[in-house]
Amino acid sequence: MNQVESLTKYVGHFVDQLYKSGVRDIVISPGSRSTPLSLIFAEYNHFNIWVDIDERSAGFFATGIAKQTKKAVVLVCSSGTAAANYYPAIIEASYSRIPLIVLTADRPHELRDVGAPQAIDQIKIYGDNVKWFHEMALPEATPNMLQYARNHADRAVHTSLYQVKGPVHLNFPFREPLIPDFSLVGIWGEDAVDTNHFKFDETRVSTQLLTDIQHQLQDKKRGIIVCGPHDYPDLATAIVALAKKWKLPVLADPLSFLRCPNGENVVVESYDSILKSKKVRELINVDFIVRFGAMPVSKPVLQLLQENNIEQYIIDEDVAFRNPSVKSAHYLYGNPVDIANQLATLSLSFDNGWLHTWQKLNESAKQVLMKEQDVLTEGLAVRGIQTVIPDESVLFVGNSMPIRDVDTFWLSTNKTVSIHANRGANGIDGIISTALGMATSGKRVTLLIGDVSFLHSMNGLLLTKNYSLNLTIVLINNQGGGIFSFLPQAKEGSPHYEMLFGTPQSIEFDKVAALYDFDFYTVEKWSGYLNALEVSYQQEGVSLIEVKTDRNENVTWHQTKWQEIEEHILAILEENRDVY
Repeated sequence: MNQVESLTKYVGHFVDQLYKSGVRDIVISPGSRSTPLSLIFAEYNHFNIWVDIDERSAGFFATGIAKQTKKAVVLVCSSGTAAANYYPAIIEASYSRIPLIVLTADRPHELRDVGAPQAIDQIKIYGDNVKWFHEMALPEATPNMLQYARNHADRAVHTSLYQVKGPVHLNFPFREPLIPDFSLVGIWGEDAVDTNHFKFDETRVSTQLLTDIQHQLQDKKRGIIVCGPHDYPDLATAIVALAKKWKLPVLADPLSFLRCPNGENVVVESYDSILKSKKVRELINVDFIVRFGAMPVSKPVLQLLQENNIEQYIIDEDVAFRNPSVKSAHYLYGNPVDIANQLATLSLSFDNGWLHTWQKLNESAKQVLMKEQDVLTEGLAVRGIQTVIPDESVLFVGNSMPIRDVDTFWLSTNKTVSIHANRGANGIDGIISTALGMATSGKRVTLLIGDVSFLHSMNGLLLTKNYSLNLTIVLINNQGGGIFSFLPQAKEGSPHYEMLFGTPQSIEFDKVAALYDFDFYTVEKWSGYLNALEVSYQQEGVSLIEVKTDRNENVTWHQTKWQEIEEHILAILEENRDVY
């Protein structure tokens, strides 16, 4: 059997098994050494093939597809620095628990470390940021090696999906010639036996453990349920049921899917504004916290834990120790939906006035946040999206200030809008590409992003030239890094602040829109902003809406809101001091 036949059947069986194991989307960046993978994926004719010439963008684009589909997505690239450009997306996928299957082509072993072009050390290039790495064998077409290829394809899919999702990496060394022969018979292994996986996902908390938790909590009076980012569609309903049974407030992160219709009256969405004040955190006397999901976006929640000795119960899928408070905690591992349902079977009674107090705090904060303003601010940009965004659509949020403004100003709504962000590593890279990946589902996606993040990941916009994707981009243009204006760097009065942190970029974004054939709107008033959003949602394709703001005015506006909220909250706590 010649080398071309071995190459074709080996990769063909691998590709066929990926499909049989559930993969549907392949994101390819062009290259020579990856020719066998790219051509065979395309020839198989059952996958959604997406081509992105920029590997950094491609990695985040695949992350967005995986976020939306909840399935493993394959990345394919050539050898050399192409593989290195995936690294930021792989780090994000690792920390956000996103299933990616990274296939890097490589030089064969005899061409490594001898000065051959486009040859770098790709062995375990992503370190501990992948769940599994394997260096694939050189292609052979013996029955054993074809089964080997299948086994590793299947293992890659299921390792990426279970127990905790995450990326895996397979490195493929290929010798030339690299062109497959599609005239051969048996390329796909049509007679291959299917592999079955029997998974038992239900988590049963032992009777003894439930008894222990009942004993630990029976003397407590003031508890809080916290829900951060997670990937369980039914968790919001289970948490609301638990909160209603225990009569406890739920501090709901914007990525918790709890700020939608099922939140009812137990969800406290303004908790970040409430806890922003150190005085308030000192007065709020919390006995215990039960947390589902990752840590919330809100820094005041972390400060509340760090400043007080509060008993913590952290529910997670597997042993991960996501506990940045560095305080002691109890950990429950398993399916969080099942654990929430079983905790709700406990007969526990807490302070009757505690939930009512939190409801009053929440309503008071919301009244301040919802006051009408004459000037279109960054916070009001969030409210505008919430006012106009279509039901059953997706909001993707950039990091730095946009996600914090969504945390503050996105209040409970009757619309079902799924909110997502890259909160694994919290970076600004790849935001545009991730949002476009989510738009491949056909749903309308709204992207809220700052100007620095936009420029940092602008290469992702190339995807809009080749694929019909519906995306409304709300660009907050405050001429630089707005979040630094809230940090100590801005208060020190350093002459180097603007150069090092403010970093203003003089870009005319109408020209960016023209380059990519987008509809462009620049808005300064509330009515014009709402109108631009409405028009964009009625059109196919991509729209770019620029909201110009001033960084210094934005800080003052936020701080005025927080000070007013603090005054109201302290007054309510004084009235209800017998409760807290």
